[in-house]
Amino acid sequence: MYQFTITVNEAGQRFDKYLGKLLPKAPSSFFYKMLRKKNITLNGKKAEGKEKLAVGDKVSLFLSDETFTGFQAERREDEYLEAYKKLKGIEIVYENEHMLLAVKPAGILAQKAKDSDVSVNEWLIGYLLNKREISESELSTYKPSVCNRLDRNTSGLIICAKSLAGSQRLNELIKQRRVRKFYRLFVKGSVPKEENLEGYLTKDERSNKVTISSGKVENSSYIKTRYYPLEKFSDMTYLEAELITGKTHQIRAHMASAGHPLLGDYKYGNRGFNDKYRERYGISSQLLHAYRLEFPEDELLFGGKSHIFTADEPAVFQEILKDIK
Repeated sequence: MYQFTITVNEAGQRFDKYLGKLLPKAPSSFFYKMLRKKNITLNGKKAEGKEKLAVGDKVSLFLSDETFTGFQAERREDEYLEAYKKLKGIEIVYENEHMLLAVKPAGILAQKAKDSDVSVNEWLIGYLLNKREISESELSTYKPSVCNRLDRNTSGLIICAKSLAGSQRLNELIKQRRVRKFYRLFVKGSVPKEENLEGYLTKDERSNKVTISSGKVENSSYIKTRYYPLEKFSDMTYLEAELITGKTHQIRAHMASAGHPLLGDYKYGNRGFNDKYRERYGISSQLLHAYRLEFPEDELLFGGKSHIFTADEPAVFQEILKDIK
């Protein structure tokens, strides 16, 4: 017999959904057959599968070891712990029981694109396993995850959910645009004043590239970016940009469409401008840094308080600013 006690990260979902996560290789027909035969019970009683689980509920599975292990997902604890070791240098700027804020270096994925990738998502799970805040068995029914995706070559603050409640709340705030996100970047040319850019973004999945249009077109999404100059130099401006909507490559493509492409951006930018600084600083991708996050007052996440978090610009940003000053 296998027995599990429902935790806060598993409560609130239907019993059959929980079983599907616990044994992901089993067909749904298997669960309903086992429920009818009372080979799977909830709190010692026969169940239908549509019950809502509560903290403390007892789930019992009267299954052979061969059946249970055959329907389980492959164990990945070692993979997560290895990712944590590889990315152990990731800085954590804030952490509580529901969430974690870390500083993602440029060159590291937020979430893996293929099985061989190592990303912040695997680092997060490995970190929590290493601290024994989560167990391998709990991962079958809830996986902590990254909430805001940064491009591989974008550095800065990344939001991670540790608990189910934290994940639901963070994703709700982000969807409602109540988490304000600010980025630091260098752009070509002189930006004299604050501007608000609006437009429509269309993504080409095959090329992983987006286009910006002034009016709505088929499959486009509305975007809005606000930016203002921090410092002006001979051929470029150092900006802070607020990502008011959050779409793929939004800041990079939006700034390029306004005539101010990002330094280092060879996908949307100006090659001559990029090459000039590449020779001196070894820049090969966009210099874009998620610098500041502003959270509203929230009882679950911050005990009713609001919070602002910042992450210092990477060394190459600071080197360029020091040199050109």
